[in-house]
Amino acid sequence: MMDLYYKSTRNSDLKVTASEAILTGLAPNGGLFVPEQVPKLDVTLNELKGMSYQETAYCVMKQFLTDFTEEELKGCIQKAYDSKFDTEEIVSLVKVDNTYYLELFHGATIAFKDMALSILPHLLTTSARKNKVSNEIIILTATSGDTGKAALAGFADVKGTRIIVFYPKNGVSRVQELQMVTQKGNNVDVVAIHGNFDNAQSGVKAMFEDKELGRELADKGYQFSSANSINIGRLVPQVVYYVYAYAKLLEHGEIEENELIDIVVPTGNFGNILAAYYAKLMGIPIGKLICASNENKVLFDFFQTGVYDKNRDFVLTTSPSMDILISSNLERLIYLIAGEDSNRTRLLMEELKNGGRYEISEDMKAKLKDFSGGYASEAETAEEISKVYGKTGYVLDTHTAVASHVCRKTCEDGRKCVIASTASPYKFVKSVMTAIDKSNENKDEFALFETMSEVSKTQMPQAIKDILGADIIHKKECDADKMKETVKSILG
Repeated sequence: MMDLYYKSTRNSDLKVTASEAILTGLAPNGGLFVPEQVPKLDVTLNELKGMSYQETAYCVMKQFLTDFTEEELKGCIQKAYDSKFDTEEIVSLVKVDNTYYLELFHGATIAFKDMALSILPHLLTTSARKNKVSNEIIILTATSGDTGKAALAGFADVKGTRIIVFYPKNGVSRVQELQMVTQKGNNVDVVAIHGNFDNAQSGVKAMFEDKELGRELADKGYQFSSANSINIGRLVPQVVYYVYAYAKLLEHGEIEENELIDIVVPTGNFGNILAAYYAKLMGIPIGKLICASNENKVLFDFFQTGVYDKNRDFVLTTSPSMDILISSNLERLIYLIAGEDSNRTRLLMEELKNGGRYEISEDMKAKLKDFSGGYASEAETAEEISKVYGKTGYVLDTHTAVASHVCRKTCEDGRKCVIASTASPYKFVKSVMTAIDKSNENKDEFALFETMSEVSKTQMPQAIKDILGADIIHKKECDADKMKETVKSILG
């Protein structure tokens, strides 16, 4: 197998191995690491359909992580995808009516972030050994709700690492916040910032780009890395479940070999839908990639107009993990449609940073034909939850409901459609149960867990049981412009 190297979206001259890209997280000039080319699968669709999730993961990830040995990569996969998932399949593909929901929430923190953040700590520590890194690795992460807990759970007490998570105070669900602030571990810190997710994400990126801070950390024996989807070690594992979903449809006789399917993804930071695009480029027969937005519809507007403009009101919605106006991973797609012109990409990202907007050219717009967008208002999201439950008894979380609404509006007639179901409805119990029955609006959120169990005919997940009555450990808060000082204080 040929070695695959990674370039920066803002400097194509920079070339690193997969393990170096994972270790660094963000390229030195603020760019994101991308593979020199998206590799093709070296197995047939027929061969894929009989594979377990772990076997599929190896088939996909070995193509991207070429400097990992077979033993190293298989070891990371086996440690990640084990009994911490509540289904032996790891993910479930559930047919509801004529739609397929790819349930990505069967991990320890009941959200899709577990799919990548269960393996990232193992990829990172393996990368550190491969590159003879002796510094303590500081995982610096911003979260809109789900990444934080999944990263904390993944890195808790992992030797040689420390993790600091920033989340927007009052910008995540109560369950999401409790999952984070009750997290145990000698190497974990959680900080609520006074601001929104974009403030948290911008603050984290600024610290990665701060050369003086980097030198100061190195002098103390530390170095930064990221658990956000800006890290290629987060993105690559996400490609796996789209490959697996197609193979399962084939195995169960739901599609013919090479039949096109559409994929609908509730989208905020653009990493999850970009992973589906990578699966398509690897050779999976995917037709349209449909980007579903909530009322923070900056991505929908971009696909409609070619203009990315974050200069708008930030809306707090019932799907908080999508409450994002700066979609970091879109930069990787911009780089591809710019003909892998890193200078052109860098200039557009500078326009976004300085003026809050950019516009792509007509030739770039023409390369977006694989993508389309849609969005759901708050009322439409609640209506979708109610409608699907009333018709089928299946309970959607708020994010999946956004995608489900968009799916019905935009999917190609007659084409099978897979919706990325990104979180358990238990994680947003108040919003979900109120959508199903308005009388739940004034009930205590925690009292609704039992009601949801009865309504959905599912057992309450262990992740919910764990936070009931758990002690709040993390109480730090800071202003958005004091994140660097907070990190320095935590690290002493």
